[in-house]
Amino acid sequence: MKRAFHSGGTDLLFFAALVSLGGLYLLLILAMLFADIWYAGTHISGQEFIDLLKNEHIRYSIWLTLITCTISALLSLLVAVPAGYILSRYRFWGKTLIDAILDIPIVLPPLVVGLSLLILFNKMPPEFLGLGSLEDIIRKFFGPNAGVTYKIPAVIIAQFSVSCAFAVRTMRNTFDQISPRTEQVARTLGCSRGRAFFSVVIPESWRGISTAGTLAWTRAMGEFGPILVFASTIRGRTEVLSSTVFLEISIGNLEGAVMVSLLMVTIAIIVLVAVRAWDKGQQHRLLI
Repeated sequence: MKRAFHSGGTDLLFFAALVSLGGLYLLLILAMLFADIWYAGTHISGQEFIDLLKNEHIRYSIWLTLITCTISALLSLLVAVPAGYILSRYRFWGKTLIDAILDIPIVLPPLVVGLSLLILFNKMPPEFLGLGSLEDIIRKFFGPNAGVTYKIPAVIIAQFSVSCAFAVRTMRNTFDQISPRTEQVARTLGCSRGRAFFSVVIPESWRGISTAGTLAWTRAMGEFGPILVFASTIRGRTEVLSSTVFLEISIGNLEGAVMVSLLMVTIAIIVLVAVRAWDKGQQHRLLI
């Protein structure tokens, strides 16, 4: 009896320690959200929020954010699924180095990512090759008004360059957790590797794919540093919600920045809840 009581007491203390440590971070997130909501409730009227949504620049920012984040997430999945599969299933020379390189956008400061993109498109290839920069080459083939830097494509590339790294890591972990046995069985039954991949592996990894897509989308929405350097924050052209917050703060409009921040939080919550509900629906269908 004493041993059982002692074991139960130890387990209770262990559980309390886990809850305390994890709860601190949860409280920090809730405190930040509460601070924004409190400030908005005490300093911003409902009419001001409606006026914000009617502002043509804000509406354009919302539209551009939704479009560019969706494109960036789809591009991220297009790269992350095959990249994660290769890193998980194949062994080859230089795999560790490549795996580390793919994580560079995660660990680099966002401004450095944007600066690197700016140099890539405006200073490469080297001048001694006589080809001009990538921007010059693009204008040569698509016209003088074409280009990437300080335009909408720059927003998408800046978002994609960072969000894809998170999607690749998610898909690598997803494929690591899927046993290759079912895939091998499918191949012994006559399936090619490609057919086994699409008919066996992809259906088994749908939850990981949805998680990677959601993570890429929300990460793209929160991206700011690379966009600031590579696409700039031009109102009515390259302004997304994250840069709107920066613009509002830079002119001293804290209330406007808080309202846009709460709008971003609302969009993120809607996306996360919708994806989780879809995941549960898919899992329920599979169980039936």
